[in-house]
Amino acid sequence: MRGRVYAGARFCRVLFPPAHHRRARPVPAQACGSRRTAFSLRPVRLLDRYLLRELLIPLGYCLGGFLIFWISSDLLREVDDFKERGLSVRDVAEYYLVMSPEFLAIVLPVALLLALLYALTQHTRHHELTAIRAAGVSLWRLSLPYFLVGLAGCAALWFLNEHAAPASAERADRILNRHTASAAPAAERRWVRNLVFTNARDQRTWQIGAYNVETHEMMTPQVDYLLADGSRRWLFADRAVRTNGLWLFLGVREFLEDARINPWLMPARQTNALIIPEFTETPEQIRSEINISPELHRPVLSTRKADIPAGEILDYLRLHPQVTEQEYRWLHTKLHGRLAAPWTCLVVVLIALPFGAAPGRRNVFFGVAGSVFICFVYFVLLQFGLALGTGGHLPPWLAAWGPNLVFGITGAWLTTRVR
Repeated sequence: MRGRVYAGARFCRVLFPPAHHRRARPVPAQACGSRRTAFSLRPVRLLDRYLLRELLIPLGYCLGGFLIFWISSDLLREVDDFKERGLSVRDVAEYYLVMSPEFLAIVLPVALLLALLYALTQHTRHHELTAIRAAGVSLWRLSLPYFLVGLAGCAALWFLNEHAAPASAERADRILNRHTASAAPAAERRWVRNLVFTNARDQRTWQIGAYNVETHEMMTPQVDYLLADGSRRWLFADRAVRTNGLWLFLGVREFLEDARINPWLMPARQTNALIIPEFTETPEQIRSEINISPELHRPVLSTRKADIPAGEILDYLRLHPQVTEQEYRWLHTKLHGRLAAPWTCLVVVLIALPFGAAPGRRNVFFGVAGSVFICFVYFVLLQFGLALGTGGHLPPWLAAWGPNLVFGITGAWLTTRVR
């Protein structure tokens, strides 16, 4: 009874703040007929702010705690490697600061799940959810702040996976090799040697002696491309640079290949500078070739995680419409996995609602144990689905979206059964 009285007083303070906290507002005459509706909107908005505040505080603690735990465990595992590379304490601190977006993308769904279970369990223990629902607010309506936080987490995960994490991985690699005597200089590591870039869609093949991934400069590029009349041309250049969205070739020599006229290459043009607008290949598409082609040519394709940005996978698929069945399964499973990953935060909300909002006075550690078990089952199912997708046992979309569908539908169904 004491808990119920405490919850009632706490709930009344949320919906009906003291008089000195309220400002008198004149009510228009035309609103007198809908006085009950106007009266009910303000308490609900106050309730949303209250529930949001009670969630964001443990969410901040959980994010900080999980980041510290993840960094500490990674440091214990990699400390010997850091010593071999000659990294100082400042270098290690800079490394983990740069790697924080990647770590944050990993721990954000887990932290949100634990924070939700903690907040809901606390509300349930003090009978606050019972009081709120007795006032006419449904469980789905009072969960609106939680769904908004879940959508914000989806947007944050998308940004981290597509933009922040890939860039941080490159900077972290440079920090790791900063003091390695056998490593190439920083300027040398920006060059990719003997790059073959195929645009199967437009039937163009680029053979580049050296390509700078930062400045997009090419050394000794050769381009084999098809003309409208069916003949082919070979372009040889000393250098190529990217300017105004086009490729500028310097020291150009062109040869015509037409077996109907001559079996040998015939000189067609020689000039100091040349721009061919038909060459629509972009640096982003070249980057997708650099990142994806080595993965596809490995003896065993990786299924551990969807670690390639979705934009690069789409660029690769546009330029390579004809791929083998194994490459098709791998690429589309990776793509769907990348698209499904941000929605984990929304699925987390659906899972936490029935576990945290179920009536009854429970210990807060119930939420902790439940979150650990749920996360373990979810990530096992996620890895199992990706393996089935790349192996051809499941369609790629089902392999990637299956865990989200299973947990999301199960959470929604359990939420509807909460009394």
